[in-house]
Amino acid sequence: MGMHQYLKSLSDLEMINRAPGYFKFEKHTVAAHSFKVAQAAQLLGDIEENAGNEVNWRSLYEKALNHDYTERFIGDIKTPVKYATPALRSMLAEVDQSLTDNFIDNEIPQEFQAAYRRRFGEGKDSSLEGKILSVADKIDLMYESFGEIQKGNPEPVYMEIYRESLRTMMDFKKMASVQYFLNEILPELLADNVNESNQLTTISNQIIAQYKE
Repeated sequence: MGMHQYLKSLSDLEMINRAPGYFKFEKHTVAAHSFKVAQAAQLLGDIEENAGNEVNWRSLYEKALNHDYTERFIGDIKTPVKYATPALRSMLAEVDQSLTDNFIDNEIPQEFQAAYRRRFGEGKDSSLEGKILSVADKIDLMYESFGEIQKGNPEPVYMEIYRESLRTMMDFKKMASVQYFLNEILPELLADNVNESNQLTTISNQIIAQYKE
């Protein structure tokens, strides 16, 4: 038993499309998403450090790069389905955990198993690095949905993904990196959209105003 199956499995993530079942102009895979989340997390980590916060970079990179690895077992399930009921969400989590444990036990050498249990565990915890991951994940979702909206995609799901992503980010509004995103990056994103700029700006302002109350 070596690391061959793990390295081979990385290609599987290139075959799993995100937002399955919806028309999209540009396909996004789990592999590409993981890379982009890691890049976003890196930027957010820099911002937090500049604000005087200590970042555990090893933990941050591990969380960002591996946060969706286990989707190779059950795929990227539509969010409305995944969260349809607490019972279904719990069952899916159990299946995911069982398949992950089985993979580690049978394909990862003993000396690396503890490391991969950590890496494949839930990364969005209460640590600064876990919070950065939560925000970075939503930033990529925002940009994926923004790209479809900008291209004129008529599917309403992308506008809802944009809303949900910004709402989730606002849960972390006290973080220096989120404040930077809201004040410096979001205005540029909105100004870059030539098709739905007014609608996206209105939605963004409404959500931000709600969380300021």
